[in-house]
Amino acid sequence: MSILLQYLPQFESGLLTTVALTLLGFAGALTAGIVVAVMRVSPVPVLRGVGTIYVETLQNIPLLALLVIAIFALPEVGLQAGLFETAAMVVAVYEAAFVAEAIRSGINTVSVGQSEAARALGFTFGQSLRLVILPQALRAVIQPLGTLFIALTMNTALAAGVGIVELTATANRVDLIEAQPIPIYVGAALGYMAVAGAGELVTAILERRMVIVR
Repeated sequence: MSILLQYLPQFESGLLTTVALTLLGFAGALTAGIVVAVMRVSPVPVLRGVGTIYVETLQNIPLLALLVIAIFALPEVGLQAGLFETAAMVVAVYEAAFVAEAIRSGINTVSVGQSEAARALGFTFGQSLRLVILPQALRAVIQPLGTLFIALTMNTALAAGVGIVELTATANRVDLIEAQPIPIYVGAALGYMAVAGAGELVTAILERRMVIVR
């Protein structure tokens, strides 16, 4: 415990970086995931194909490989961005593939009658999705999205491998100095548990307030 207190400012900074990377990555993943999910249920074959390729490709590439490619390869072709910003973008792009599948499963839970009623009212496909289907789909997948948020929180630890000084990287640095891995990594684990627990709490609150009674 004394080690954690001694390096408390460093652990606080690493935890804040982890929280920022998690929140930005999830916000980007949710936005992109909605777009990809819409593409996957689109009546346009090209859009469905692009959405399918995106999901199948990203789900079968390790996140660390994408981080390494983005951090070290993109500058070689003239694409420059900050280290943290690049990592957040990669996390968002990667997690969007999983978010898209969760949202697509939510879309499939909406009854066909809802779509038919929207068409009967003169709604276009886009209007049906935006006003009728997506609001219900998102409410139906709050719990799966919460699970993905927790998984994303854990995945941010991979950013340590490309130079982001988040919670895992902080623990690694402190352990190199003090050589006391048990208290150091237990402290880091508690930090991840706190972020994941907060996500689980928010998920539970949203699920209770937005539950769909069928």
